[in-house]
Amino acid sequence: MDSSGKPSTAQIVVLATSSALTAVFYSIYRSRATTVARLKEAKKVSLDQDLKNILSETPGRCVPYAVIEGVVRSVKETLNSQFVDNCKGVIERLTLKEEKMVWNRTTHLWNSTEKVIHQRTNTVPFSLGSHDEDIASTVRVMRPLDAAELDLETTYENFHPTVQSLSNVIGHFISGERPKGIHETEEMLRVGDSVTGVGELVLDNNLIKLQPPKQGFCYFLTRLDYESLLRRQGNSVRLWRILTVVFGVAACSMLFFILWKRYQHHRQSKKERSMLEEFKEQQRKRIRELNVEESSVSPTSCTVCLSRERSCVFLECGHVCACTQCYEALPEPKKCPICRAAIDRVVSLYNS
Repeated sequence: MDSSGKPSTAQIVVLATSSALTAVFYSIYRSRATTVARLKEAKKVSLDQDLKNILSETPGRCVPYAVIEGVVRSVKETLNSQFVDNCKGVIERLTLKEEKMVWNRTTHLWNSTEKVIHQRTNTVPFSLGSHDEDIASTVRVMRPLDAAELDLETTYENFHPTVQSLSNVIGHFISGERPKGIHETEEMLRVGDSVTGVGELVLDNNLIKLQPPKQGFCYFLTRLDYESLLRRQGNSVRLWRILTVVFGVAACSMLFFILWKRYQHHRQSKKERSMLEEFKEQQRKRIRELNVEESSVSPTSCTVCLSRERSCVFLECGHVCACTQCYEALPEPKKCPICRAAIDRVVSLYNS
């Protein structure tokens, strides 16, 4: 806060940043909380022989938001792992990440960063079947890559370090970037994995399908069970709620601090104006007592004796209102005649 009572640039930046982050975190929190509420309201459907009959009797032959748990089964062909023998799946994701150290010019430290340089996802049609092999009913999973939480198992992981020559080391040191290597991973949704799907369940031409909901609800495919999925989403909601509260309190505290400082500055200014008016009234009274014309008093005259020139500055208030003799005659503790502030030290003035 400067002398004019206006907030400093740093205070404005802190208030604006904390307010913006509060709005962003609150938006995310509301979205996650809505997702959890809809997950709790989703209809839990069992994979059994009666599922097709239940859907045929349902209005529209669909359940808008349903939870179904089953085992991954391939429809025709499967995907084979490129690195692990006898590992078959229905979704395969290959990722190459470049890892390197980057010099931070602010902290003067090397920070580890990574960047995805290549990613390919392969998928084949698959369905969810019952854990009981005697039940033949299955649910075809449509557009699995659209799922908000596609939980894949890491089947292969390897790191290929970068081989560097002396000249490369020197060049990387000068440029501020040191490559570490390539991180290669393979993730798969394997045949036989237990999967929980949450989405729209429809009966289309005698085929039961699980597909992304049409009403803007979240589509889930995860290897967690329903209760574990709820807990994970609930933990996420709590995290965003805590962040919203923390940054909201920070924004409110900064706003209160700025308003309080403005109020204090306003009170101080009002007090100083009142004291200045009181001082001027006493000065006019003093002039009348001395039977001196007000126009004959020099504007640079000492405000106490009205005869000598002002010759000292009172600190820390900064007023120039008295001569040295009158300052020395002030009673202890010495206070400024204008604002009544304590006089810490005096600086003499020399007029040339």
